[in-house]
Amino acid sequence: MAIINENSDEAVLEEVGKRLARYRLNRNLTQAALAREAGISPRTLNRIEHGESVNGSNLIRLLRSLDLLANLEALIPEPAPSPIQQVKMQGKIRKRASGGRANPPAKGEPWSWGDEE
Repeated sequence: MAIINENSDEAVLEEVGKRLARYRLNRNLTQAALAREAGISPRTLNRIEHGESVNGSNLIRLLRSLDLLANLEALIPEPAPSPIQQVKMQGKIRKRASGGRANPPAKGEPWSWGDEE
């Protein structure tokens, strides 16, 4: 079931809980073992897996224990700069490389490629 199609908070929490329970079972962990690893009570883990409302820090501890914390980056990505900020930064972005400047030949000397011996 896709979480995005859920209309109620309760349905989303229930689906998140089911998914976390499947991750726990895929790692072959009991609720007691995962709760101990996450530093939360077994009752709190049970509440999360049954879609009940819980403290955010407990959810973060659980995600960290299941190696899912990095997925929060996809959930809440770093905001992009606003168009006004982009315009302000535009003058500071380097657009060309200056490259090394060779000394120009002195007046009266013929021009050469510089690879002659």
